[in-house]
Order: sequence, then C-alpha cells, then structure tokens
Amino acid sequence: MTAFVVPTGRRAFVLFLVLGGVAVYGPASMDMYLPALPKLAHSFGVPASAAQLTVTTYLAGLAIGQLIAGPFSDVLGRRRPLLVGLVVYTVGSLLCALAPTLYVLVAMRLLQGLAASGGVAISRAIIRDLYSGARAARYFSRLMIVIGVAPVVAPTVGAQLLRATSWRGIFVALSLLGVVLFVATATLLPETLPKERRRAGRLQVTVRVFAMLLRDRVFRGRALALGCAMGSIIAYVAGSPFVVEDIYRRSPQFFSLMFSANAVVMIAFSQLNAHLVQRILTGRLLAWGLVVNVLSGMAIVTVLLVGGLGLWPIIVGFLVLFSTWGFIQPNVTALALADHPQVAGTASAGLGFVQYGMGAIAAPLVGVGGARTGLPLGLVILTFSVASFLAVASTAWHRS
Repeated sequence: MTAFVVPTGRRAFVLFLVLGGVAVYGPASMDMYLPALPKLAHSFGVPASAAQLTVTTYLAGLAIGQLIAGPFSDVLGRRRPLLVGLVVYTVGSLLCALAPTLYVLVAMRLLQGLAASGGVAISRAIIRDLYSGARAARYFSRLMIVIGVAPVVAPTVGAQLLRATSWRGIFVALSLLGVVLFVATATLLPETLPKERRRAGRLQVTVRVFAMLLRDRVFRGRALALGCAMGSIIAYVAGSPFVVEDIYRRSPQFFSLMFSANAVVMIAFSQLNAHLVQRILTGRLLAWGLVVNVLSGMAIVTVLLVGGLGLWPIIVGFLVLFSTWGFIQPNVTALALADHPQVAGTASAGLGFVQYGMGAIAAPLVGVGGARTGLPLGLVILTFSVASFLAVASTAWHRS
C-alpha cells in the first residue's frame, strides 16, 4: 500500500466534513438529550443525581472504549474500527430508546459510549497521520468549527423533539445519525494509515506502548490537563440543565439557546486560536486558556455564593468558561501527540481515556447538593479548572 497523499481542494473539504462528523457524534450523543434530563428523571421518578448517571456511564464508555479503539486503529488501520463502532452505536441508540427502566438505560448508555469512543480517538489519530506541530494545532482548531456546531444544533434539536415526542424519540434520532455517518465513512473516508506503518497486533505490544506513554511525564501532564479541563466542561453539561430549568424555572428551549450561545463562543475562540497559533507559541496560548479557565471558575463560584444576582451573571461565567476550551483542547491535543507519531492511535486513546474519564468523575459530583442549589456545580468547575492548570504547570517545571 502506498502512503496516503494529503488531499487538497474539494477532496480536502469533504475529508474535513467527514472527520468533523466522526469526531462529533460521540459528544453530540450527550448534548442532544441534555434538555430532556429533568423530564427523564421525572418519567422514571428518580432524583437528579440518579438521572445524571446516564451521563456518567456514557462518559465512562467513551473513556474506556478509546483504550480499545485507539490501539486497534494502529493495528488494523483507521477505517475498519470506525465502521464497526458506528454499527454498534446505532444498535445501542435504539436499545436506549427501548429501555424499560433507568438501570437498563444506564447500561445501554455505557454500550453507546463504548461504541462512540472510536470516533473521538480515531479522528485525532487521522489528523496526526496527516499533520504535526503547529499545523496539527491549526487543523484541530479549524475542526472545532464542525465540533462546535454540535453543541449549537444538538440541544436545540433535542429541545424541539421534546415538543413532539419524549426523551425516547431523541435516541431514535441518534440511531439515524449513526446510519448517516456509517454511509459517509464507508464512501468518503480513505484509509490514512498504510500497512507498512501499522504496528504488530500482539497484546503485549499494546501494553508496552501504554506503559511507555505513562512513563512520559510530559505526556501524562498534558493528558491530565486535557482531562481536568474537560471535567470542568462536563460539570457544566451535567449540572446546568437542573440549575436553569429547576432552580431558575426556565424552559428546555431557553436552556438550548444558552447552550448554543456557549458553543458559538467556543467556535469563535477556537478560530482565534487557529489564527494566533501561526504567530504565538502553542504552549503560551494553552497557558492563557488555562489561566482564564481558572478565573471563570472563581467568578461562577463567587456569583453563586453571593446569591440573589439572578441567572445572567452565571450565564456570563459559563460563556467565559467555554471560550477557554477553544484554546485548551486543540493546543494540548497537538502538543501531547507531537512526540508520538508512530503510535498516534494509542496516544489519542490515552488522551481520550483521561479526558472522558475525568468527565465521568465530574458529572455525578454536581448532583451532590441535589437540585436545590447550584453551588456544587460551581465548586466542581473551579476544582477541575485549578487541577488542569497545575497539571500543565508541573509539566513546565519538569522540562525546565
């Protein structure tokens, strides 16, 4: 097999769109049903913290599944693991729609997350197959346009579906998304990892690669930084529907508009990052994002502690929080993968495991105080933001 030639022109644009769809269907599967979380809790007669388990198990599936999908893509190529994952994802989404109890839904969400994990890990590996360094960071930033559309569209679609159907109809829509992406991947996504660049498929080889990555203190610090930053975002994702809809008595449609505004801000700042990364060191841009991430968490906690200021100051804090993701995600991903081009799939899987594993830890923590107060949400956001900053700071200290 000859080496893959990076496409240009129209083919490059088509590849960009397909990669965006592959990268985004995992997160979109969480975002679309967020407006339905309170209704889901009411339909099963369970508290908010129990309903948030459907977020936790889905994120756990996204985390664990990448440890399988990433290494397999280094051995088998990128296409086959992606296609198998999309088939399982489609079936899992239908099973979620048919779940008779919350416990069955929680289990099916785990299956759905395991299947969707391939899109997250393998899309990053494909980009690393094609680009490196600042070019990779720029491509990740450009891809945030497509990735950012999902938080804009998915909750809005979910809120509108709730007008005509229940939360079950949202999972039927997700299964249809799986069919569309399977067809697009099968027909439009070429193989970017030729046979001569693939690893031997023995288990001990994969274990040695993961051990090597764990011993790399720089990679470990960047992975933790990405995971903790994701934890602050997932805390918002899991807790904000209850804060907005139950505490401040706003509609699911209002929540979807607020969520969409956050996504628009994230897209705008990721494109600013793509422009700046050509002139400013990637690590410096990452540091800026992490500092502002901490400041946004401090502001949200302050507003919630003072009380009586209403919802709008909290919304502003959420907007600032999301703006930092446009700097953190593309830059830390590009830096973490830069030193490991030969095992990009496995390294991407390690990043994804930490990223969504931290999200799975953060999601249930915001329900500790129940639906009566939003303070746990603010405290979890701040804690993970500070941890993300310290992870990168420790890496810088080690290198110096």
